[in-house]
Amino acid sequence: MDRLDLPAFDTELDKDIYICTHYGENPADHHGAVVPPVYESSLHVFEKYEDFVEAQKDEQKNYLYWRGTNPTVEIAEKKLAALERGESCKCFASGMAAISAAVLAFLHSGSHIITLGNVYGTSFKLLDYLKEKWQVEHTALDDFSPESLQASIQENTKIILLESPSSVTFKLVDLSAVAKIARENNIKTIIDNTWATPLFQKPLLAGIDVVVHSAAKYLSGHSDILAGAVISDTETMKQIFDNEFTLFGAALPPHEAWLLIRGLRTLPVRMKQHEDSGLSIARFLQHHPAVKKVNHPGLLENESYKLGKKQLTGYAGVFSFELLDGSYENVKQIINTLSFFQIGFSFGSYESLVLSENNGSNKEELRRKGIDPGLIRISPGLESPQSLINDLNDALNSVVR
Repeated sequence: MDRLDLPAFDTELDKDIYICTHYGENPADHHGAVVPPVYESSLHVFEKYEDFVEAQKDEQKNYLYWRGTNPTVEIAEKKLAALERGESCKCFASGMAAISAAVLAFLHSGSHIITLGNVYGTSFKLLDYLKEKWQVEHTALDDFSPESLQASIQENTKIILLESPSSVTFKLVDLSAVAKIARENNIKTIIDNTWATPLFQKPLLAGIDVVVHSAAKYLSGHSDILAGAVISDTETMKQIFDNEFTLFGAALPPHEAWLLIRGLRTLPVRMKQHEDSGLSIARFLQHHPAVKKVNHPGLLENESYKLGKKQLTGYAGVFSFELLDGSYENVKQIINTLSFFQIGFSFGSYESLVLSENNGSNKEELRRKGIDPGLIRISPGLESPQSLINDLNDALNSVVR
């Protein structure tokens, strides 16, 4: 899978840093500009008609129209494919556009999908939509064991859709084991790798078929774009380009691609800061009297710790913790008392964010999903870790009786 035309590096991290900062760029192509320009042109013209006719035969590899391939977007795609050690990448206008394209590429009416853990909420809504529209059934597994997965496979199972770690509870999935079972049963595997980023986890090397990203999170890191990406082998990406990408029209605009390229330049240093802050805060929360449990795979006491040491090379910052008294009033009190943590969706950017699944009227729904009502998710930003710890300490102390 690793076919990059790159110089030799001492470590894989050194290679990834080079990819983030330089790979796919050639200043000589842009009058020596160290930063590639934004190609805002919606179309490209040709001097000879026969060249235009020839280019139309493979729109994925030729610049014809913004809807297909754009020079600025292509640089971002080359970087992401290289980071994931994949053969090809296509960027989309949002993470959900990327996930939808990847899922729809392998389905037909009456298919069956297996999900592992609490996948992204809107992805679940997509599965419900597919069930209503085209009778595509899905089975959600909370038990990640190979035995449970094998028992859930049906004759019409086409996809295993997963996140690792899973949303909300941050449990890890054994990617190699899942990939092995999927291959033996001719099932495609799709993973949302947004949390770990390609720096900390490379699912394709573990045998997973397709990787998707919400590039609005860690990859761009500045809360100023929406973008998604799908990475896989050349054949799969050709199929997705010709159908789910070209026909649905969810092309990433070149200015957003340029911002994504800019964000990737600092991804390695940002992820180190996110990792250090997340672990420091998680260890603090472990010992606070208002906290019952901390869901962070980097903690020695966590059920996923051993698997994480085998599967991950680092830890993203976002994780969750559960309150000893998980009433809605306590959840609301803590969130409203925080100063550095802003209330909002998303994660993985420079700012610190907080939210909860508990909205005061969904206790039964949370129980069905296996989510503790006192669960609070935090995404530490780039502020001082001690400032964030002090902020959390003050908020948690406000509910200690």
